[in-house]
Amino acid sequence: MSNPSNSAAISAGSTGLRQSGSGLWSAGAVVIALLVVAPILAVIWIALNPTENIWPHLISTTLPRYLGNTAILAGGVGLLSAAIGAGSAWLISMYRFPGSAWLEWLLLLPLAIPAYVGAYALVDFLDYSGPVQGAMREAFGWTTARDYWFPQVRSRWAAVIVLSASLYPYVYLLSRAAFREQSGGSFEVARALGAGPFGLFWRVGLPLARPAIAAGAAIAMMETVADFGVVDYFGVQTLTTGIFTTWLEAGNAGGAAQIAVVILGIVFALLALEKISRRHSRYYQSARQPRPIARMPIKGAAGWIAFGLCAAPFAMGFGLPVSVITLYALQNPEAWFGPGLIRALWHTVTVGGIAAVLTVLASLFMVYGVRMTGRKLPRVVLPFTTLGYAAPGAVLAVGILMPLAALDHRLADTVLALTGYDPGLLLTGSALAIVLAYIVRFFAIAQGAADSAFGRISPSLPMAARSLGRSAGGALREVYLPLMRGSVGSALLLVFVDCVKELPATMLLRPFNYETLATRVHEKASLENLGDAAPAALLVMAVGLVATGVLARANLGKRR
Repeated sequence: MSNPSNSAAISAGSTGLRQSGSGLWSAGAVVIALLVVAPILAVIWIALNPTENIWPHLISTTLPRYLGNTAILAGGVGLLSAAIGAGSAWLISMYRFPGSAWLEWLLLLPLAIPAYVGAYALVDFLDYSGPVQGAMREAFGWTTARDYWFPQVRSRWAAVIVLSASLYPYVYLLSRAAFREQSGGSFEVARALGAGPFGLFWRVGLPLARPAIAAGAAIAMMETVADFGVVDYFGVQTLTTGIFTTWLEAGNAGGAAQIAVVILGIVFALLALEKISRRHSRYYQSARQPRPIARMPIKGAAGWIAFGLCAAPFAMGFGLPVSVITLYALQNPEAWFGPGLIRALWHTVTVGGIAAVLTVLASLFMVYGVRMTGRKLPRVVLPFTTLGYAAPGAVLAVGILMPLAALDHRLADTVLALTGYDPGLLLTGSALAIVLAYIVRFFAIAQGAADSAFGRISPSLPMAARSLGRSAGGALREVYLPLMRGSVGSALLLVFVDCVKELPATMLLRPFNYETLATRVHEKASLENLGDAAPAALLVMAVGLVATGVLARANLGKRR
């Protein structure tokens, strides 16, 4: 998953395309923006107007436990991912040691592994029947679990470790860029004044990179609040699992919406805290080209210690899940031909592909429309479309399914009254709701890519096309899109990969007996059947690896 900008920063007059016919484009941009924001507004409306107010019951029973577990997980993951990501980024940026050139890339690979897959692998590796405890019993002659003590694997601490191992690359990516952009002269002066390795990090590197570390940690914490697969598998009751319990088991949609509003409040508070932490921080580089950092060699035992510190999170976040899942896939080759796998793959590709294409097309239309108009409303509405990326999938499912179900029943009743034919549920009975959730959830990724690509094109090019008689659509089709192919392709890929990995929204919105790769992995693993879950999990990871490779090439390759 990538980190889109929270504001589009669009200047309407920068393109020189403002014209009398731009009203259609700007109106379309506003409509798209409102459609993207609508599910979040629907959640708030449903929570404020529930059919049954269960706030007193929630507050007196489960809500404190949900809040407490969520806060502990988010805080723990934020601190641990910040320590791992910033520490490994510092070592990679400042020093040369055995394997550092490879680890610079390998440390990004856990982004390709869904956190819930890491949870399944950790439990299989450390559980009573797993290889670790099995080797301990063999080595010491223990026969039962009463002969020795071993920490409970399915617990909050394990969830913190799994989520941190999966999410630390966000901090690593941003921190590494911040360290590499600093001037090497600053560190040379600090060394001349007697600063040691720790002093360089604590007094020079860390203060200058603090905004990047805070941004990465905030993303990791928001993803933790949104997680369902890990906490459900480990039996940790959080606000996200509370939505599933209240809605699906208790049948109270209004209560689920009220819990969803609490999650939205936490996410927006994290966004606000991240911005406040950077508001008073001002760090400027020299107007001249900064001197690059000269990485210092580390030899001997110290070099291998640095290698171990950087390799450990990679092994935990990527090596362990891939090894365990691959082993199960090799041991159970018949699972590749199991019933439902091909159908789940087809559903994943079609739904994810349709969502990715529609998301990118809508983002291109909206950003282009805002750039063409001088009206204030489109520019005001545009930044709110990024809120879907911060909203967890379970929250968006609440805001999409309830209004869509009401509309679906009304359409069916209307058709029945007019024709005497009952068409059934046309909207919620298909994958349309899943596609809508994907579009809203990942719209900010496509919007950020489109805005950045538009901004890199000289205004003189579309102006020349307009002077030659091209319409606004013609300028977009014949000038902008050919120059934006790389950005558009990257946006398509990143949105598609996030759609493939999305679990909670898919589980809540899918029609009956409708499987994707993500839901198949979760259901098989929940039944302790990792053999049947392994093929689908490998396919999900393979798709993630492609996107991670593109991301690594874009963010690391050009800086080498």
